Amino acid sequence: MQNTKLLLTSFTFVGLLALAGCSFPGVYKIDIQQGNVVTQDMINQLRPGMTRKQVRFIMGNPLLTDTFHADRWDYLYSLQPGGGERQQERISVIFNPNDQLVSLSGDFMPGVSRDEAILGKDSGTNVTAPAENAEKPKPEKPVKPGSLLDQIQKDVDGVETVPVPTPEPLETSPQ
Repeated sequence: MQNTKLLLTSFTFVGLLALAGCSFPGVYKIDIQQGNVVTQDMINQLRPGMTRKQVRFIMGNPLLTDTFHADRWDYLYSLQPGGGERQQERISVIFNPNDQLVSLSGDFMPGVSRDEAILGKDSGTNVTAPAENAEKPKPEKPVKPGSLLDQIQKDVDGVETVPVPTPEPLETSPQ
C-alpha cells in the first residue's frame, strides 16, 4: 500500500514537472517595447546645422548621453513581439562644438523610407535590366507658365522660414 502511494506521488510529481516545461498554447504574451520610437519622418526633418534644442524637439530626449562623448546622442528602440525575436533599431546624432547637428549614423538614413517598401511604393532598391533592354530616361519637359505645377513651384520657392519662439522662463520666487 505504501509503495503504491509512493509510486502515485512520484508519477504525479514527474507529470507536473513535465507540464511545467511545456508552453501552454493560447497564453497571451505581451509585446515589450523599450526606448525611443524613431520614425523615418523624424529623420527626414533633421538638417545639418540644427541646434540641440531643435533636434530634441523633433526626436525627443535621447535615451543615452555619453559623458565621454558629449557631442553624441544615441536613440535606441527595441521591440520584442510576444513569443517572437527581438528587433532593435538605433540612431546616433552627432553635434559639433558649436552645438549644431553634423551627422547621423545608424539604422535610419535621410530619404530612405521603409514605409514606402511596405506600402508598395518605390523603395529605391530596383533591379535593373541588362543595358541592351533598358529604356533611356526621358528628359523632363519644362513646366508651362500658369499651370498648376508652376503655381506649386512658386509657392514652394516663396516660403519664408519662421524662427521657433522660445518661451520666457517662469518666475519661481514666492510672492
